[in-house]
Amino acid sequence: MKIAKDATELVGNTPLVRINRLAAGLPGSIVAKLEFFNPANSVKDRIGVAMIEAAEREGLIDQDSIIVEPTSGNTGIALAMVCAAKGYKCIITMPDSVSKERRAVLRGYGAELVLTPGAEGISGSIKRAEAIVASGPHYFMPQQFTNRANPAIHKRTTAEEIWRDTDGTADILIAGVGTGGTMTGVGEFMKAHKPGFRCVAVEPDASPVLSGGEKGPHGIQGLGAGFV
Repeated sequence: MKIAKDATELVGNTPLVRINRLAAGLPGSIVAKLEFFNPANSVKDRIGVAMIEAAEREGLIDQDSIIVEPTSGNTGIALAMVCAAKGYKCIITMPDSVSKERRAVLRGYGAELVLTPGAEGISGSIKRAEAIVASGPHYFMPQQFTNRANPAIHKRTTAEEIWRDTDGTADILIAGVGTGGTMTGVGEFMKAHKPGFRCVAVEPDASPVLSGGEKGPHGIQGLGAGFV
């Protein structure tokens, strides 16, 4: 029988679709990778599974561990989904400016939410998560911003899928940047196979840190963390 043992086995191998109307009259094609086909509906499902399974392999967590992560975007939802599937307790720290819908989804997966002042941005959520982790031995923070499993899973899966499904014809990746994991992992793979491949990062114009500007408040959840 071909039946997934749980939702984590359904992550990846998302389809590509041509965006014909936007590309009309242009010399090239625009293709979108539909990461919302993942179980928890975003590209972050990949790193949610990857970070938890890496921690399991390395003996960093066991069934008594409590997963704690600061996030203003979809990583929290992905981790909550993975924790629900694998039986871990999950605590998500996030700015109180996040949408009620996002909070509802997280609670639906059984995650505990700890809200921090929106004015502090993701930095405030990171500090709160670090304080929770420091308070006891059973807490574990994957820390998506520094976890090597983040870009590694994109290099191993996302990039290979794009290469395979486009027969190696893709020339440019355009993606919003939160942690930079997707851009880094896909970029490393594609440039190794096609040196002329280009990556274009998208960030909020109100917080153009990657472009050399100053961080600032913006309303785009999941992008523009305000630091590099």
